[in-house]
Parts: sequence; C-alpha cells; structure tokens
Amino acid sequence: MFPATLPNYKGDSAKIVSSAASSPPVPIPCKSLLSPIHASPPPFADQSTTAEVLETGIKVADLLVPYARGGKIGLSGGASVGKTVLIQELINNVAKAHGGFSIFCGVGERTREGNDLYHEMIETSVINLEGDSKVALVFSQMNDPPGARARVALTGLTIAEYFRDEEGQDVLLFIDNIFRFTQAGSEVSALLGRIPSAVGYQPLLSTDMGGMQERITTTKKGSITSVQAVYVPADDLTDPAPATIFAHLDATTVLSRSIAELGIYPAVDPLDSKSCMLDPRIVGKEHYEVATAIQKILQDYKSLQDITPSLLTQVDYSAPDCAPPLQTGLQPQLRIIPSDPLSCLLLVSSILIK
Repeated sequence: MFPATLPNYKGDSAKIVSSAASSPPVPIPCKSLLSPIHASPPPFADQSTTAEVLETGIKVADLLVPYARGGKIGLSGGASVGKTVLIQELINNVAKAHGGFSIFCGVGERTREGNDLYHEMIETSVINLEGDSKVALVFSQMNDPPGARARVALTGLTIAEYFRDEEGQDVLLFIDNIFRFTQAGSEVSALLGRIPSAVGYQPLLSTDMGGMQERITTTKKGSITSVQAVYVPADDLTDPAPATIFAHLDATTVLSRSIAELGIYPAVDPLDSKSCMLDPRIVGKEHYEVATAIQKILQDYKSLQDITPSLLTQVDYSAPDCAPPLQTGLQPQLRIIPSDPLSCLLLVSSILIK
C-alpha cells in the first residue's frame, strides 16, 4: 500500500486543497514532485535556535504573551469565545505584513468559516485572483470521515515544509482547529479496535501529536511559524487532548468565557496565558518590567474581587482602580469586525502604556 502523498505545485498560488488532497481543476506542472504527508522532523543539526519576537499588532499578545518567530502559538478556549476571529485577525495583521507564504488548515470545522475566510481574503487582497498570491487553503469539513480529517493538518504541514526547505521561505501555518486532529485520530483508533486511554482518547495520543508538532520548526533554510486554535472541551484545561497540545507550544493565549461575557474582545486572559518569550534577555528589561507590573495589578484585582469593599485598605484600592482600565486598554479594536483603516499598534506603543 502506497503512503499518502501530495504533489508540489511550484509556482501555483491561491491554491485550495480538499481533505483528499484534490483541488479544483488547474493546470498541473509537468515536473510535479510528490511529498509524503507522513514524514520525519528535520535533524537537530539543521534546526535553528535563534529567539526572535513576532509582532502581531494585538496589544495583549505583544505585551504580555509575546510570540516567537518560527515558534508554535496556541489560541485556546471553549466554544464561541473567539478563536477563529483572532486567527483571522492574525492573518490580517501578520500574513499581509511578513510577505512570506501563508497556509490555512481548516481541520474538521464549519464549512461556513472556510467560505467566509476565502472571500474575506479576496476582499482584503491577501488572495489576488488575477496575479500571484502567497496563500494555500486546506480544508476538511465536519462531516468528512475521520481519516480525511486527520490528514488535513499533515497536508498543510507538508505544503509548509516544501516552501521552507525547497524555497527557503518563512512560512505562516494557521491551523483551526488542532483539537479536531486529535479527535479524528481518536475515531480512527476506535475503528482499528485499539483500547482507549484516559477520557476515551487514543492510546497513541502523545505519539500522534508529537509526530506532527516536531515537524513545525525553524531550520537554517527557513522557518514555519504556527498559530493553532485549540478547542478546550467544557473549558477544562486539564483535558488530556489540550494538555498534550500545550506541552509543544512556545506561547499559549487563553480565551476566557468570563472575559467574553464582559464584552471585551479578544477575550484574552492575561493571567492564564503564558509565553516562554517573556524574558528580559529576549524582550528587554523595560518590556519585561511593564508586563510583570500589569500582571501583578490584574492578579491583585482578581484576588480582591470577592472581598467586601469596606474591608479594603487605601493601598488595596489601587488594584480595583487600575485593573478595569488596563483590561479595556489591552483589547485592540479588531480590524476584521468591522473593517477598519487603522494600522496595527506597534509594540513600543503598548509598552508606553505605563
């Protein structure tokens, strides 16, 4: 039996690939190559270890949970808290600015979202139907068989690896939703008759996830920066699937339902979110001090919320006074709902909030 492969269409742009690695009729190059979607990660000797911050134009991310260029970024949260909207905002801000190739993988999500994203990319000129575009869209909808849904993330990753290794480009890989990859693997495992592990997941959960995540890395030729939406079942961060995914991420942005209920979007929880890039040796001393000071105020505010105001001392009042304006100020006006001509907020502007 032959392994699943994907043709490399060098020079093609604005390509849409389905879960079966097929696409709408297009001229096929005579010398197309085939790449297996199941592959090994690059050798350690070929990987790069340089740490560099990726600016997104989203204040709460750039200031409190900075993202790594060439790293793995997770957007986690329950249903309908804004994961897909935040990914679309990152596509609008980052993919258009960085100038490299961008790949979007819709793994077992709503067909409507893929259709809306495609037409939105045309409207914002991310996709140019009459010229060269640097976007590939790979989709598998909710009603596809589990084997097809499990292939989608690997198909998009294979495309990203081609442009990283063969073209030497810096690639942006957006995956919505990486939890569906795990879910599809669980269904395939059940069909194969394997004994399930905790909460009914496949016994090879860590192996399957590690095999894919380790391929998302930066080499001496190019880089893959991955932004992954992570659905958290019942808002339980200790669920085996999201817990396994978090172990591979460089930065985790947690979207909170309680913050969304306050009408604050993106509903990022700066206390539960974390990033290995928030280090004074990487972001600088001033940035680090401002970020930790804001986190302290928000943590004090959270601790004092259930205490009767009459019991607070004059010193304690500083957190309740400062925290709400900080919460509101850290949330940018998203340009994708509605469209706004304002440019992205620079990181230096966020630091000057102090």
